[in-house]
Amino acid sequence: MSARDNILQRLRAAPQGKAPLAPDVPAFYAAVSAARPPSTRAARIDLFCEKMAFWHGEVVRVTDANWPQKLREICTAKGVRSLLYGEPSAHAEALKSAGISGLKAYDRPLGEWKKALFEDTDAGLTSTRGGIAETGTLIVWPDANEPRLMSLVPPIHFALLDADQLHDTLFDAMQAQRWSDGMPTNALLVSGPSKTADIQVTLAYGAHGPKELVVLLLVNEEEVQ
Repeated sequence: MSARDNILQRLRAAPQGKAPLAPDVPAFYAAVSAARPPSTRAARIDLFCEKMAFWHGEVVRVTDANWPQKLREICTAKGVRSLLYGEPSAHAEALKSAGISGLKAYDRPLGEWKKALFEDTDAGLTSTRGGIAETGTLIVWPDANEPRLMSLVPPIHFALLDADQLHDTLFDAMQAQRWSDGMPTNALLVSGPSKTADIQVTLAYGAHGPKELVVLLLVNEEEVQ
């Protein structure tokens, strides 16, 4: 009898126990929520900004009316010469009307302009599905209008986040947005710029993706600081 057959025989002969009960995740988070102070919009915004800063991300509070102008100012300050955006995206028209120089629409298959994307693109702007205050995390769901490369390849990633879509925890986001009804093939959780600790267990930023992450947090006028 081979070693493989011996192992399989022992597994088949092992006594069959009862299947373990699945954990009651909703009950767990209900208990966690009951033990902490009531959640407020202001608290979620402050905690998200604090956690994002911990991960070396930058948060700029903007409004629906002024975010394109703020983005133009930031691009000028950072020396951004080309900004990638999704042409069919909801924010495309506002972006183009802001007079930002070097706008570059993602409107062709990758194979037709790979060199321009990887070598001549300074920054990319994407929308977000929401955010998680507890960890300072963006929820990004790439699609055909805003492919994954837009938040992965350019050295600077600008992300638009609506404060109305800030949730306390990942579980809260999944429940509120009904993720169980359908998810994309590539759902992303982004906390700060890219990082790795593969080399001598030393945390390094900007290793396998954007070196900077700037979140444009859409808030009300009175919440701008």
